[in-house]
Amino acid sequence: MIDPPLWTLDAMASAMHAERSGVVPPAISGISIDTRTISPGEAFFALTGENGDGHDFVAAAFKAGAGLAVIAADKREAFGQDAPLLVVQDVLQALRELAHAARTRTQARIVAVTGSVGKTGSKDALHLALGRQGATHASVASFNNHFGVPLSLARCPASARFAVFELGMNHAGEITPLAQLVRPHVALITAVEPVHLEFFRSVEAIADAKAEIFSGLVSGGAAVLNCDNAQFARLAASARHKGVTRIVSFGECSSADARLTRCVLHPDGSTVEARILGQDVRYEIGAPGRHVVQNSLGVLAAVVLLGGDVDRAAQALADLRPGRGRGARLNIEIPGGTILLIDESYNANPASMRAALASLGQASGPGRRIAVLGDMLELGPRGAELHRNLADAALSSAVDLVFCCGPLMQNLWEALPASRRGSFAQNSTELAPRVIAAAQPGDTLMIKGSLGSCMGAIVKALENIDRREAAAASMPELRS
Repeated sequence: MIDPPLWTLDAMASAMHAERSGVVPPAISGISIDTRTISPGEAFFALTGENGDGHDFVAAAFKAGAGLAVIAADKREAFGQDAPLLVVQDVLQALRELAHAARTRTQARIVAVTGSVGKTGSKDALHLALGRQGATHASVASFNNHFGVPLSLARCPASARFAVFELGMNHAGEITPLAQLVRPHVALITAVEPVHLEFFRSVEAIADAKAEIFSGLVSGGAAVLNCDNAQFARLAASARHKGVTRIVSFGECSSADARLTRCVLHPDGSTVEARILGQDVRYEIGAPGRHVVQNSLGVLAAVVLLGGDVDRAAQALADLRPGRGRGARLNIEIPGGTILLIDESYNANPASMRAALASLGQASGPGRRIAVLGDMLELGPRGAELHRNLADAALSSAVDLVFCCGPLMQNLWEALPASRRGSFAQNSTELAPRVIAAAQPGDTLMIKGSLGSCMGAIVKALENIDRREAAAASMPELRS
């Protein structure tokens, strides 16, 4: 059976008020903004942003098999008359208009997720849990900003039964237009923590910005909130102020609607017992960490509110795995044996850093537990203090050695006892060879930092050890 197209040209052009140019196909199979990952038959949107002008890559998109390109009218003369194009006044606005049309046509039950930590992991868990119960669409990676959300929504097939969207921000006012575009039936806020403090005067101000998600809830929609978080009361009050009448709590507090009753943490996952909106469930989670357990309660509550089956959803979580840069576990061959690498290099803030250190403390390998930590960015005047305060988390998690990278992490380095210091460097390029030299067979290494601290470079350096070992093993033995 051939899958129906994502959009017919008639519907797409009408939604975007686009002018057709050249011989355009009758339909498109998908939407892309990246020529490196575009598939044949997809529409390429030539977005202009901080990293360049998409119009410069239209030729590459066609070479890769794009069915058509969506371009701005003021760039039309740069392309041949026979090029298959949809011409619009503003490409990003056209994408938003197509997203609006996607929301209008869909019958899917929709959940939107935000929070200072755990957004992407919860989105992935919802995708997994709902996907066992019907066709489910979800935003990929961390497509949670002013172009990622409309792109994800415009990609939603008309046949989807459920849809999951992640909404992010680092300034006040950014979530409101995203929430009003998505118009979810359920809004899940994982937690509010001291992140992006460079742009906010207080954690309460961050909570108010996260609460913008309630402005998009459909009539009769529900808010799912973490009752163990210090901002719970403020978020609940904001939800009620915006007309939300169904507020569902999750956590360990005795009054939680989705309440944890027991959990056992394992190095690679957890066993959980909980009572979810009146129903007792027992399940396994295939990703480690108490924070994952906590967020699973909100996930399962959201599934019930969307009309899903909680038992089937809970059982699906056994197949949850941490993603690349978000806790993925890699076995790396080094001379003399193997190390376990926990890749947390995608992002970091004080709450996620503490959670990652706690998970490292659960590691069961025979060797040392080593944390390799890069700067947490966008923390404003409290940056030095918040880095220094991680010392207690490292010590209480029984981390044997801490390697620190960056000027902010120097504050943690100086707060650590000498026995726990691995090495300090100003950047990841300088630190990487020191980490490699220190690694011993049986060790577990966890690498984490904000994306701007480039800790992924250390992950790649360690992976390259594995590749060199494999290449050496495959070489024929030389004899004299």
